[in-house]
Amino acid sequence: MIDGNKVLFSGMQATGNLTLGNYLGALKNWVTLSDEYQCFYSVVDLHSITVRQDPAELRKRARNLLTLYIAAGLDPEKNCIYYQSHVSGHAELAWILNCFTYMGELNRMTQYKDKAAKHADNINAGLFTYPVLMAADILLYQADVVPVGKDQMQHLEITRDIAQRFNAIYGDVFTIPEPYIGKSGASIKSLQNPDKKMSKSDENPNGSIYLMDDEDTIMRKFKRAVTDSEGCVRYNEEQAGIHNLIDIYCACTGKMPQEVEHEFDGRGYGDFKTAVGEAVVSILKPLQARFEELSKDKGYIDGIIKANAEKAGYYASKTLRKVQKKVGFPEKIR
Repeated sequence: MIDGNKVLFSGMQATGNLTLGNYLGALKNWVTLSDEYQCFYSVVDLHSITVRQDPAELRKRARNLLTLYIAAGLDPEKNCIYYQSHVSGHAELAWILNCFTYMGELNRMTQYKDKAAKHADNINAGLFTYPVLMAADILLYQADVVPVGKDQMQHLEITRDIAQRFNAIYGDVFTIPEPYIGKSGASIKSLQNPDKKMSKSDENPNGSIYLMDDEDTIMRKFKRAVTDSEGCVRYNEEQAGIHNLIDIYCACTGKMPQEVEHEFDGRGYGDFKTAVGEAVVSILKPLQARFEELSKDKGYIDGIIKANAEKAGYYASKTLRKVQKKVGFPEKIR
């Protein structure tokens, strides 16, 4: 609890370009949570270096991501928006938690297996232990809830296991986090392969709508979106492509799937794809304009980076000092 509010933590990696799936599945929902929770939203750049990065490009993407958080509507006065690398407590707590995490637990992490397969020339220790860093991210702020999709539930489960193990030894140190699952837009699929999630790392650029795509690009990608031969707009699992397009349209317009079916009854896929594209353009244009405006105001963004690093550092240090004392580290002489 902070000032009577439960704590929520989440973050995104500063790699690739954010997609419509990132926005509808996470970022858009984050904006509505600050009235109910004390929110910490991190640019998790420590996680980014498990894969080799160009330093200049990583710095640029990290700043762009932080700016996008604000452009999407996150108020930096109400939410703590910060770089993970600016708060050393993340790495310090991760080392301690490494000593309370078992190799077998890490071996079972499916995302490690997936990433190791994609980066066979760089299977480093950080890639193996990054779930522990993720646990440190969450536990450092005593988070009560963490927004997660189905593919991230395993990470929250190992976080809970580590916290419960530590608490069983040392007492009530960590809050045990619960999942927060958004009601809409939770899983936006690829436009080219609707069996897979829309991804920043999709090798087919037509599969993803990126937040900075211009109107022509967005409309072109939707026109090329995979559908089927049924020829009717129906919300059922057998029509995976149309199902995905309906999900996107509903997330952008606030309509229910049944309303969409009625709206496009008797109309072809061409009309529907155009409508979905236009709905996406209508929500992304204001975000893009705000991003461009914020990007030009270097002093404003720098001020947020400095102030929120200090705020995050303050809360992180409270937990870290408690943990250090529990495990037996000598207290600093002040």
